[in-house]
Amino acid sequence: MSHLNQNKKILNRIRRIQGQTNSLEQNLLKPENSCIEVLQQVAAIKGAINGLMNELIEQHLREHVLANQHEHVNEDELQEFLKLIKRYL
Repeated sequence: MSHLNQNKKILNRIRRIQGQTNSLEQNLLKPENSCIEVLQQVAAIKGAINGLMNELIEQHLREHVLANQHEHVNEDELQEFLKLIKRYL
């Protein structure tokens, strides 16, 4: 996956997730924060991780599975397949 280190979109997602997890750690140390606030942060991190996973799956499909198939790829079918995967992640 050496192509991923050049993908700014993926790297930016990872940096945002790092920021969210750092913030979560800080908020866990504050006794005045409620469980609901912490759970909301965890839910946001989960959503960000799911978004990252979706992006990585799409990149993998495009770069490795379909790399030599560009003239035969049905973009509509690919998008429908990606929507299906996202439903189950």
